[in-house]
Amino acid sequence: MTTDGVLAQRRLTHRLFGRPELGAVVGAVAVFVFFSVTADAFLRPASIGTVLYAASTIGIMAVPVALLMIGGEFDLSAGVLVTSSALVSSMFSYQMTANVWVGVGVSLLVTLAIGFLNGIMLARTKLPSFIITLGTFLMLTGLNLGFTKLIDGTVSTKSIADMEGFPSARALFASHLTIGDVDLQVTILWWIALVAVATWVLLRTRAGNWIFASGGGPEAARAVGVPVTRTKTGLYMAVALCAWISGQHLLFSFDVVQSGEGVGNEFLYIIAAVIGGCLMTGGYGSAIGSAVGAFIFGMTSKGIVYAEWNPDWFKFFLGAMLLLATLLNAWVRKRAEAVK
Repeated sequence: MTTDGVLAQRRLTHRLFGRPELGAVVGAVAVFVFFSVTADAFLRPASIGTVLYAASTIGIMAVPVALLMIGGEFDLSAGVLVTSSALVSSMFSYQMTANVWVGVGVSLLVTLAIGFLNGIMLARTKLPSFIITLGTFLMLTGLNLGFTKLIDGTVSTKSIADMEGFPSARALFASHLTIGDVDLQVTILWWIALVAVATWVLLRTRAGNWIFASGGGPEAARAVGVPVTRTKTGLYMAVALCAWISGQHLLFSFDVVQSGEGVGNEFLYIIAAVIGGCLMTGGYGSAIGSAVGAFIFGMTSKGIVYAEWNPDWFKFFLGAMLLLATLLNAWVRKRAEAVK
């Protein structure tokens, strides 16, 4: 092989090992093959649609959470914020006897305001994002339960299925389409669109450079003119926007919302991002990786069911995948540095 050929091969190898999602892709292939062999129902068209739907419900939130982690921060309130968004839409529409789209719009404003508040508190207080968003998590958990009981008298909202605008809102947030024998929920389209937009932002825009710089070294980034505070606030608002999308899907799928839902889901979003190659220390990761991590979650959660195993083992497999993916991602990074 010529010298040019060797250099070209080395550059290709470096680019391959330099991709944050490489470890997740290897893991996803392994999980897919494993359940294809052990669960006869895993490859059925209906099963594929179910797996993709499970992945999309996590993936929609894993995308902005991954961007936030690349920016060097966490959001422990993301799970309950989804429920808060749904509750605001439902209760505002029902109590004001308004078109449900009014409630949807009010919910968007409230949810974005919470994301903005998280970002501003982070900037003003200089406290770790873990503390800031843990406080937000606890407050939202209490507000969700307290307001629902105060207004509706129970832990769940009243049905808004018969209100004006409900069919059109359901079509946008909770409809489904059939392609061949596969039934696909609209959340899968939302998920794909969000991954595409986030990938474009990270790799093709100035804002993407700001995100990586803010997570890699905020003080150095400020020194070269990166608006770190504005970037991180924008990332928290992106998490809020996706929480709003997920919340509307929750509401218009089931007509009512349980005030205690969403607690603990924030860890699933973070796990999907970490499995997808995001570093806990920030400055490294990808939106595509978070999608692969969510897909692994979907395959595992449904594959265990199709294999007719005890679902109590799910958390064990999830934890094992998290550790293995982290180790594999660390190995990939070392290999990338070795072939430079």
